[in-house]
Amino acid sequence: MDYSNYERLLFDRRDPGILLITLNRPDKYNATDETMHTELAGVWSDVTADLETRVVVVTGAGKAFSAGGDLEMVERMAGSYERVTHMLTEMTEMAYGIANCDKPIVSAINGVAVGAGLVVALMADISVCAEDARLGDGHVKLGVAAGDHAALVWPLLAGLAKSRYYLLTGEMITGAEAERIGLVSLAVPREEVVARAMEIAGGLANGSQMAIRWTKRALNHWVRQAGPIFEQSAALEMLSFMGPDVVEGVAALREKRPPRFPSAEQ
Repeated sequence: MDYSNYERLLFDRRDPGILLITLNRPDKYNATDETMHTELAGVWSDVTADLETRVVVVTGAGKAFSAGGDLEMVERMAGSYERVTHMLTEMTEMAYGIANCDKPIVSAINGVAVGAGLVVALMADISVCAEDARLGDGHVKLGVAAGDHAALVWPLLAGLAKSRYYLLTGEMITGAEAERIGLVSLAVPREEVVARAMEIAGGLANGSQMAIRWTKRALNHWVRQAGPIFEQSAALEMLSFMGPDVVEGVAALREKRPPRFPSAEQ
């Protein structure tokens, strides 16, 4: 498998059969622009077809896993039917692509993970998170519905009460707390995140490949079963981009002030 055409993702093969994928925009804290979003949506079919890869480890370059959607990309999406419908397709491909990839995926959450980056972090089969990392789905603070992966997988991982709290408030959560409520598999000191993820991946790579892959397939029927919930949440998120609140949400972020959403002033 040739990964040389990817611009925002780095690929490094490690023995035995581990493919390390690194989100690579460290100067932007690995925020997802259109290019990275497209690549994160499409890479899983390439991984499935990659006969040399048994296990994938995903991490971020520099201090962050991913700072979420690039604000300039968000601005370009606001009010654009063509862009939001394209994004809806890619959102679906990303979430289902991770679930349907036959290789186990381990996320090494080495720093902040929000928005689109959090999709990969939490949809992974096993997540290893820095204890002091900050995770969050801040869609509501931007003025759009929590789509992407949130309604799909947060209730399965952390339960409905915690999911309602964090998704309705947009509040951030530490890696240590995320482990406590079941949102991530493990929380370890930041300097140990990648090494621990690679250790887990090595065990998976040396295990019974069909047994592991078939177990993943069976477990992810919980995710597929929630497909209608995911697809509605994704559609509602994209519908939000056609309204005025997201414009104010972006402006407030840029100006570092509380948002004054038009929908809250009616």
